[in-house]
Amino acid sequence: MELNILLISALSIGFLHTLVGPDHYLPFIVLSRARKWSLNRTIWITTLCGIGHVAGSVVLGFLGIALGMAVNSLVSVESVRGEIAAWFLIAFGLIYGLWGLRKAAKNSTHSHAHVHGDGVVHTHSHVHQHDHIHLHGKEKSMTPWILFIIFVLGPCEPLIPILMYPAARGDWWSVWVVSAMFGLVTIVTMVTMVALVSHGLMRLQTDWMEKYMHALAGFIIAFSGMAIQFLGL
Repeated sequence: MELNILLISALSIGFLHTLVGPDHYLPFIVLSRARKWSLNRTIWITTLCGIGHVAGSVVLGFLGIALGMAVNSLVSVESVRGEIAAWFLIAFGLIYGLWGLRKAAKNSTHSHAHVHGDGVVHTHSHVHQHDHIHLHGKEKSMTPWILFIIFVLGPCEPLIPILMYPAARGDWWSVWVVSAMFGLVTIVTMVTMVALVSHGLMRLQTDWMEKYMHALAGFIIAFSGMAIQFLGL
C-alpha cells in the first residue's frame, strides 16, 4: 500500500514538475527550430538531457542517504543547484541570442551597382554569409552538450522527499522503484511536449522570421531561465 502511494506521488509530481517548468522543454523546441534539427535528433537530445537531469538528483539523493543527510539539507543543496542551473541557462540564452543577432546582421542582403563599359548600370544583391562562406562537412555543434551539462546541474527537488521516506526505513527496493518511476515520467513528459510542439512548428511557414530564429531561440531560453530563477517555476 505504501509503495503504491509513493508510486502515485512520483508519477503525479514528476509530471507536474516537468509540465510547469518551461526549462524542461522550451530550450529543445526553439533550438530544434533554429538549428533545423530533425524530429528524431530533437527527441534523442531531449532524452539524453532528461536522463542527465534525473540522474543528477538520483545520485545526489543516494549520496545524501549514504552520508546520513537530512531531507532539509538535501533540499537546500538541490536549491543551490537549481539557482546555478538557472543562471547558466540565462547566460547561455543571452549569449546565443546575441550571437543570433550578429548572425542575422551578417545575413542581411546587400546591393551593389556595376557600371559596364557601354554605360549600362545594373545592381545585384547577395548575402555575404551565404555567398562567400562554404561549409565543408557537417557542422559539429557544442549546443547539445552545453544543454546536457546544464540539465545535469538542474535539480529535481520534488524527488528528494519521496526518495528519502523509504530510504529512512531501509526499503531500498522502494527507493529504486520510486526513482525509476519519477525519472521515466519526467523524461516521457519532456519528450512528449518537445515532440508535439516541434512537429507543429515544422509545419508552420515562418520564412519572414528565419533570419532571426537563432536570436529568438536564445532569448526564449534566457526567459525560461529567468522564469525559474525569479518566478520559481
